Amino acid sequence: MKLSAPIYHLKRKAKALSRQQSIPLNAALDRIARGEGCESWSLLAARHAAASPASELYQQLKPGDLLLIGARPGLGKTLMALELAIEAMKTGSRAFFFTLEYTQAQIADQFLRLGTELCRYGDRFVSDCSDGISADYVIKAAEDAAPGTLIVIDYLQLLDLRRSTPPLDLQVSALQSFARSRGLVIVFVSQISRSYDPQGKPFPTLEDVRLANPLDLAAFDKTCFLNESGVRFQANA
Repeated sequence: MKLSAPIYHLKRKAKALSRQQSIPLNAALDRIARGEGCESWSLLAARHAAASPASELYQQLKPGDLLLIGARPGLGKTLMALELAIEAMKTGSRAFFFTLEYTQAQIADQFLRLGTELCRYGDRFVSDCSDGISADYVIKAAEDAAPGTLIVIDYLQLLDLRRSTPPLDLQVSALQSFARSRGLVIVFVSQISRSYDPQGKPFPTLEDVRLANPLDLAAFDKTCFLNESGVRFQANA
């Protein structure tokens, strides 16, 4: 469904309306929902979740998959990865989020942008902002992860930052073996090369993934590329 604003903006609007008119928050939420064409906020939230590209994409993932999510800056690739983590947690699975891009406070803010609160998920969500993130680090941190756990690495290129770690292709290979042996899903958020021209083709492809060192991109079972207007999901042959 198409909303007039992101759902977290609508929630803020409802809170402001509740204060301004001294009405209960649930009444304000329902009033905002009716303005969006839904009878109640609960119905709006349910329809929004069902229509989310992440919900549909999550249904296409299977244990052992490596998924690459790529887009130019500011187009929502990390939000998409976090939405997938939320989808996994909705099923009762756990999710890990390894990042050098966000602080813990910023991660909580991203959950609010997605219309939910980080505290709702308790120990089902593990976030790690360590400077030492690498394939070995991720494998050790998630060594007890149960089948169905979803792991996000934000972003692929961070694995290639330090000379003390193995080459990127060996790290991805190690994570691939880990995912397949344990029945996990690993999501890699990826930068796209600055040479990519959206005027030439609407969505990036694997050949547009920004790489400083060689990597066989056939390691990724599925890809998800974003542009300003949509999402393109593909299972790789």
